[in-house]
Amino acid sequence: LFFLMLQCDLVIFSNSCSDLLFLEALLSFLFVSIRREAEGFKEQGNVYYVKKDYAEAFNFYTKAIDLCPKNASYYGNRAATFMMLSRYREALEDSQQAVRLDDTFVKGHMREGKCHLLLGNAMAASRCFQKVLELEPDNSQVQQELKNAESILEFERLAEISFEKRDFRMVVFCMDRALEPASACHRFKVLKAECLALLGRYPEAQSVASDILRMDSTNGDALYVRGLCLYYEDCIDKAVQFFIQALRMAPDHEKARLACRNAKALKAKKEEGNKAFKEGSFEEAYDLYSEALTIDPNNIKTNAKLYCNRATVGSKLNKLEQAIEDCTKAIKLDETYIKAYLRRAQCYMDTEQYEEAVRDYEKVYQTEKTKEHKNLLKNAQLELKKSKRKDYYKVLGVDKNATEDELKKAYRKRALMHHPDRHSGASAEMQKEEEKKFKEVGEAFTVLSDPKKKSRYDSGHDLEDDDMNMDFDANNIFKAFFGGPGGFSFEGNSCKANLYLLLLHLLIQCSDCTVNH
Repeated sequence: LFFLMLQCDLVIFSNSCSDLLFLEALLSFLFVSIRREAEGFKEQGNVYYVKKDYAEAFNFYTKAIDLCPKNASYYGNRAATFMMLSRYREALEDSQQAVRLDDTFVKGHMREGKCHLLLGNAMAASRCFQKVLELEPDNSQVQQELKNAESILEFERLAEISFEKRDFRMVVFCMDRALEPASACHRFKVLKAECLALLGRYPEAQSVASDILRMDSTNGDALYVRGLCLYYEDCIDKAVQFFIQALRMAPDHEKARLACRNAKALKAKKEEGNKAFKEGSFEEAYDLYSEALTIDPNNIKTNAKLYCNRATVGSKLNKLEQAIEDCTKAIKLDETYIKAYLRRAQCYMDTEQYEEAVRDYEKVYQTEKTKEHKNLLKNAQLELKKSKRKDYYKVLGVDKNATEDELKKAYRKRALMHHPDRHSGASAEMQKEEEKKFKEVGEAFTVLSDPKKKSRYDSGHDLEDDDMNMDFDANNIFKAFFGGPGGFSFEGNSCKANLYLLLLHLLIQCSDCTVNH
């Protein structure tokens, strides 16, 4: 090159015809040499390309382009190398440069279309493939690529409709199908990740978003999805940081702006509810948790906690059925939420729905085999067993803390109420039923008035299985309380019968007065 520049200077000064011809020949020789050297670089690039050493192939194709920047095939070859390196945007630029230099370059148009397709630009890809068909109408490969572009457009259309209907599973399905020919499309991946997050499949959504951010750390959509996952996993402070970062990268990102606002509002309202609960303002806490639940229906995990919190407040306010319903809603949102199962089980215990309580405690114990959970389960099972026996407290109409006097008063009232002689004029079926109740009253009093039997009964033991003496005569117990004719028969003595019946009525009235006053 130095020699050439020197010769040019000499020609300029001499300005002779022979010198100009010499210069022309010299330039021609130089251009041929440059082209030959560029071709040599290209051939070396081809060798490395065949060996799949794409990094070296790229280096040699770049050298060829540096020597001959107007050669379309060099750009085409380097575009192919970029594609093998999954650097599709750079491949697209080289392909576009190739067809600008040579509009009849079929491979250039084909590679441009393929890059558009991989990047999810189906309309642009279709235009490129149509150009290939104009140049080669019988090209079967490009016909298949056109079908791929059409399928992507159709899946995009279906995904848009499904997203509006909140059918996120269908959106994920459509994006998976679209990503088969458009594997490098960040837009499709972000939409899939967003829907995975909305479906509660946070690890999958995080994985997709992280893959994008490894390739493009400034991708606002991927930052938004990362924040969305954290937000839905109730890591609100970290989520807000990602939303703010997404807004720095893309100030007009409306989804990130809305999510950031919801996250801050949800956190504030939840904290207000917690504060009111700790201060004992249960009605206020209930209302605040209810307000928080209206902020974002999509936040499954936080809403599950809010329902459980409201259930806790509801149980404090003796709204047990509402508390059970809130726990059920929490569990529907998050089937792994142990605290909601425990709260619902306790509410079931408080409402004497022991079978349901046992079922919830079994679920908890299967998940977390702790000593505390085992004891809760055993207690529920015991209460269930007890609930299936005769409830002697209900038979007498007293509570479990009834005193000895209260037990006696209750027995007097119930025994007189169900005494067979009082129902001698009733039907045979009614007499049989009342006699059964009379015996149950005596049995209940026999157990509950004996401290040892009562203790065993209260602890859930089967008294008959414990070899405790359960033999008793209801009439003897009645005699012990009232004296009187015991097994007196009404047959054949109407005067005595009427007198005895009157006596029973008087005793019942006296018993009622004693119990009430």
